[in-house]
Amino acid sequence: MSSRENIKDLGLTKQREVILQVIREADEHLTANEIFDKAKQLLPGISFATVYNSLRFLKESGHIGEISFGNGASRFDAMASRHDHALCTKCGKLVDMEIELPNEVINFAAQFSKFKLESIELTLRGLCPECSK
Repeated sequence: MSSRENIKDLGLTKQREVILQVIREADEHLTANEIFDKAKQLLPGISFATVYNSLRFLKESGHIGEISFGNGASRFDAMASRHDHALCTKCGKLVDMEIELPNEVINFAAQFSKFKLESIELTLRGLCPECSK
């Protein structure tokens, strides 16, 4: 689903429209708490449970992506299609990247791990330009 698609045309509840709007307008990948804080500014009566349940619905319906890094809080992404990320180990900045991985890399990862792969994501970790100054 294109992030430029008109939210009003998706047939979502008002709460889900607001949450999707918050995610699409963000300059970064937000946590559920950050989405709740911003959604509450637009829709004061919204509850955290509604945000949480809406995030799950929006993810399962392909409108957003969810990014998890171990035991940290998940972040939500307006880009739901397969893509990769760069993560700053100092400030936590997360940047989208679209890198086409060769089939040889994917096949090697499957053979090496002995996993039946469902998806593969590349995460580069290091210092962002601001933190590396």
